[in-house]
Amino acid sequence: MIKLVIFDLDGTLLNTIEDLAVSTNYALEKHGFSTHPIEAYNFFVGNGIRKLVERALPENFRDKATVDVVLDDFVNYYDKHSTVLTKPYDGIIEVLTQLTKQGIGIAVASNKYQAATEELVSKYFGDFEFIEVLGQREGVAPKPDSVIVEDILKKFSGEKANVLFVGDSGVDMQTAINSGVKAVAVSWGFRPVSELQQFSPEYLINKPAELLSLF
Repeated sequence: MIKLVIFDLDGTLLNTIEDLAVSTNYALEKHGFSTHPIEAYNFFVGNGIRKLVERALPENFRDKATVDVVLDDFVNYYDKHSTVLTKPYDGIIEVLTQLTKQGIGIAVASNKYQAATEELVSKYFGDFEFIEVLGQREGVAPKPDSVIVEDILKKFSGEKANVLFVGDSGVDMQTAINSGVKAVAVSWGFRPVSELQQFSPEYLINKPAELLSLF
């Protein structure tokens, strides 16, 4: 019996891609680099903001100094504009409501930096009580390392067999594998289904309401 559902944030609970794209393009343009169409960012995100900036920069400008300065401008802009175009996917609020009513724990495990993760969860899902909300933290390995799930499980008294990890990317599927929990791949996020299927997730769902049928 499932007792805890751990959700990825970007591309799973929230459609954040436009605000991420606009913020990155702002930082790129400020330093004279070419910008990218929004759809390109579906493949830039997923491994944290530093990797996002690296992927957005030209290959010969991915040195630490350049990444650092562009990253700073990205964060400064994104912190002020992270909720302009972002919104929950249709049906997510209803799913979180039903899970809570059924007494099933919910948590967030994101590669978005911790401050932004907390801010977005508070703004869009502030009515829900999460067991834990974790983003990328200084000195802690990001997904697909299992440490983020292990830290969440410290707040959970059940067994791994009773845990689902829900995400939209190969990084999320590998995180579930590394953590020893069941994976639920979602098709509405940033990455193609073909990427998800490479990891043979236990479940693949096409809309949030389908998650409830797994219980």
